[in-house]
Amino acid sequence: MRVLILANFGMGLYNFRRELIERLLEEEYEVYISSPVDKYITKFESMGCKIVDTSVSRRGKNPVTDIRLILHYKKIIREINPNVVLTYTIKPNVYGGIACSLLDVPYIANITGLGTAVENGGLMQKITTMLYKFSLKKVNTLFFQNEENMNFFKRNRIATNKHILLPGSGVNLDYFRILDYPVQKTVDFVFISRIMKQKGIDEYLETAKFIRDKYPQTRFHVCGFNEENYKNKLDEYQKKGIIINHNIIEDIREILKDIHCTIHPSYYPEGMSNVLLESAAAGRPIITTNRSGCREIVDDKVNGFIVEQENSQDLIAKVEQFLELDFEAQKSMGVSGRRKAEKEFDRKIIVNMYLNMIGKIK
Repeated sequence: MRVLILANFGMGLYNFRRELIERLLEEEYEVYISSPVDKYITKFESMGCKIVDTSVSRRGKNPVTDIRLILHYKKIIREINPNVVLTYTIKPNVYGGIACSLLDVPYIANITGLGTAVENGGLMQKITTMLYKFSLKKVNTLFFQNEENMNFFKRNRIATNKHILLPGSGVNLDYFRILDYPVQKTVDFVFISRIMKQKGIDEYLETAKFIRDKYPQTRFHVCGFNEENYKNKLDEYQKKGIIINHNIIEDIREILKDIHCTIHPSYYPEGMSNVLLESAAAGRPIITTNRSGCREIVDDKVNGFIVEQENSQDLIAKVEQFLELDFEAQKSMGVSGRRKAEKEFDRKIIVNMYLNMIGKIK
């Protein structure tokens, strides 16, 4: 049985879908991956996958480029003749879905977040909704990572009766084992994300500045790729001793082992925050926003705190509440997060669900 996976970049596929692909290979599926080739995609090739180099403009809005992508998907689907196609992220979901529908090939799509075009409303939301309706008309299964996204599709009558809710992408509990809670004189916080406004970097920096002035025994770390123009601001804050900027980190466990709490003040329309899942699995308390894709991972005051979106004062207040806790109470929050990850977010749940759905297509 041949499985074709359509993705828009290798890192996300490797970090969050690797276990599914390993399982497919173990069960002797032929696995083809269509994606821009990078160092992560070449790892799949060494595992035994067949790679189709595909250019995907993740944020481009050129209709000519998008039509070319549909034609490319149709071409490789004809050549590979897969039994099922798996799609992730907006463009593979939409344009891969169109190609599969035109060729009557079974496909399973995963809504990893609605994106700003849908979140902001207006004309782009109408266009995107129309594209989803057309592209997902024949979808076999439509997975969602949070209930709010699923409800949007229900309200708009997209792929009715095909919806299944997953616990995000899940987390590999063997890879992200619970870490010893750090014993050190400082209390360390971390922001791990793409550096962009909607991920809450401004609120984090404002909080870091206030807390560092008031509580000099604290440290604030920043890890991530500068997706927007924050380099100068981060450099300035680092020179002033407000933050420690690590840039891109390959293995966030190396950071988390010295961290007491992960802060994720995002108001970005994501499916489910993998940073929060991984932090919880590693036994770290988390502070995050009261929005879909984030709040599901926090039981307020049990394994962390929930704050209002775009509210630096609320974030400062919750950080101060965390600092008022003694070492054992902070550690206990982290242990509660690990238990929650084990109970609700084990990646094996997602892998088994995919195998079940693929098995029904045989």
